[in-house]
Amino acid sequence: MDTLKSLHENISALADGELPDSELELTLAALNDAEGRLAWQTYHLIGDMLRGAEALPGAAFAARLAARLAAEDEAAAAAA
Repeated sequence: MDTLKSLHENISALADGELPDSELELTLAALNDAEGRLAWQTYHLIGDMLRGAEALPGAAFAARLAARLAAEDEAAAAAA
């Protein structure tokens, strides 16, 4: 299994309170980098939305979304 995917699954499990103790140290270490923190924030946002909480994504989310949509548009135009 891909290490990054495994870490993201562990971060998700930690956010849900379902992470086994044997994975805790490695998962907490993953939260020390920007990608780990972003995954943590994303899983909490997803959880809030699933529970019906009124959580609004911040400006950074909107900027990342706009950049990804622009990249998809460019890729689609190049493929056409």
